[in-house]
Amino acid sequence: MDLPQLLLVGLVLLLGLLGVMVPGVPGTWLVWAGVLWWALHERSGRAWTLLVAATALLLVVQVVKWLLPPRRLRGVGVTRRMAVYAGTGAVLGFVLLPVVGAVPGFVGGIYLCERLRLGARGEAWASVRAVMRAVGTSVLVELLACLMVAGAWLGAVLTPR
Repeated sequence: MDLPQLLLVGLVLLLGLLGVMVPGVPGTWLVWAGVLWWALHERSGRAWTLLVAATALLLVVQVVKWLLPPRRLRGVGVTRRMAVYAGTGAVLGFVLLPVVGAVPGFVGGIYLCERLRLGARGEAWASVRAVMRAVGTSVLVELLACLMVAGAWLGAVLTPR
């Protein structure tokens, strides 16, 4: 696969990662479609193994999300702005400290949004706790799975054969 196609696959994966945090956007399926596109063009054992593993992981995540208790987003004041801050923080945290950094980045993004909105530190942390109970688990599980798939894809692309 040539460089322009690899960049396009990477862009699809990035859009999928961002889509996980936006309601109504099939972020997980965009990540999977990017890996599928790469595997169909690459046609190597490594590509097919990554596609099978990504498929299994993303299907398990969909089941886990379905089993989690329903989210009460409106009741705790979750807005699109907060989702953007949280998602951006998670992606930045993942880049700075792979996989593990997504969790503090996610929480930090919510805290920053609430601190800017409310002003006081104590009120912002109280709001973060309420939001994390309502939305954190479901979105974070899906985001971490997609980040692991994207990281595995990047590792497969960057390592020599």
